[in-house]
Order: sequence, then structure tokens, then C-alpha cells
Amino acid sequence: MKTPFEIADETDEIGDPKKNRAAIFREFRAQDESRLWPISGRFNVTERAIRHLYKWERETGGYLAGLELTLWLDDEIGRIVNNAA
Repeated sequence: MKTPFEIADETDEIGDPKKNRAAIFREFRAQDESRLWPISGRFNVTERAIRHLYKWERETGGYLAGLELTLWLDDEIGRIVNNAA
């Protein structure tokens, strides 16, 4: 499993922020293992984290890409998994 830093490094050369984000989302989706944990069948953790990102961006006017995006998604995924009892 790749770390957020490895994903950011691999996608860093993509100059267009939209394409960079799409590549990062692809990497996180490819690594998603939410089907293997007790939350199985309830929701996909990566998709939920991406939806939370879109909501956060709408509310704050922010826009994340690159390393900031990978770290934000990693943190949000951890928060979702740890609160999904």
C-alpha cells in the first residue's frame, strides 16, 4: 500500500491540477480496502472521504491538490474508519 507521500510524488509531475486530482483519486480508490473491514457493505470509505472533500471545498472556498490533497484524504479516511463503529 502506498503512502500519501508516495502517491503525491508519483502524481507531482502532472501540471494540470484537475488531472493531478484525478490521478490521486484513482490511486486512493485502487488501494481502498473498506470491503475487508467490519464496515463492509455499509459504504466505501474512499468515496465518502472524497465527498467530504468536495463539501469542505464548497464551504471554505479551498481547493487541494498534490501532497496537501493526499494528506487530507489519508486523514479523512482514518477519521471515517475510526468513527464507523
